[in-house]
Amino acid sequence: MTLAEAFLWPLTLPYGAVTYMRARAYRMGLLRPRRLPGMVISVGNLTAGGTGKTPMVLWIAERLASEGKRAGILTRGYGGASTSAGHTSDEVQLLAARLGNRVELGVGADRWARGSELAQRGVEWFVLDDGFQHLQLARDVDIVLMDATNPFGGGHLIPAGRLREGRRALGRADIIVITRSSHAPAVEAAVRRHSGAPIFYARPQLESVCLLRGEYPGVEDAGARAHRFFAFCGIGNPATFLADAREWNLQIAGHRFFPDHHRYTQRDMNALAEQARAAGAGSLLCTEKDVFNLAGVQSRPIEIRYARICMRLDREEDFWRAVVARAASRKAARA
Repeated sequence: MTLAEAFLWPLTLPYGAVTYMRARAYRMGLLRPRRLPGMVISVGNLTAGGTGKTPMVLWIAERLASEGKRAGILTRGYGGASTSAGHTSDEVQLLAARLGNRVELGVGADRWARGSELAQRGVEWFVLDDGFQHLQLARDVDIVLMDATNPFGGGHLIPAGRLREGRRALGRADIIVITRSSHAPAVEAAVRRHSGAPIFYARPQLESVCLLRGEYPGVEDAGARAHRFFAFCGIGNPATFLADAREWNLQIAGHRFFPDHHRYTQRDMNALAEQARAAGAGSLLCTEKDVFNLAGVQSRPIEIRYARICMRLDREEDFWRAVVARAASRKAARA
């Protein structure tokens, strides 16, 4: 335990007590979740920060749409407006850009209210983004993502660590997906102390590197691996972007991290250009989500490219059968 963690550890006690008692109240029926008129698939995690939720939400939404199902995504819309019409957060803009009119979006803190609006428009399948702790809304499938490189957020609850709940909360999970790995026996063993849910593996896969010439979307750059990049991002777990970029065999000369959902300014861009040139890089590289936070940048003194990724699931058909089977089981139990 570091000095900072030791200093913050006493604050985890009231936080842990509140989260435990809240979950227990729902489990005992003292608090009751509200149910939408359709099937709800929740995608969440045990820790704060990025574990790959957005790519997983995209994968599930696209799968539902490909099967002809009327699907919608319910999201809080962190970092932006919280209205169903105002798709202003970076994550929401990314979802809207990727999915177009194939999947409806409901944005706001009250996911039940947003879901009810979508239901009136014919949506029958709901993907609940970052839903593991959103116990106010009933779900048919609870999918929990865990980053193999740091599955328990340092082992401490917020604020000393990144755990949103204690490990025993994994007992609520229907399906667990370990990300950034294809084999993590130590993580599996730790999970098995608290959950018997089926475990799957997934990794972020690079689809393309795109040159941003004007507005989004950019133009695919087939020769991206010949460039030297200076990486920057403002995401929940920025170190993973750097690690992924290197795993994709992209040349990274240096990097700079910003807070999650950071809205970039012209001053930021000028500084990044200077840092890139000093590092011998000819282009900046960011995540696709970061592109939607560049509205405050009026001019680009250096080329910007972004990594377009998707979630690659091992045994993806087995995973999808497990999702559908759990949803059908819950539906039958309610009948």
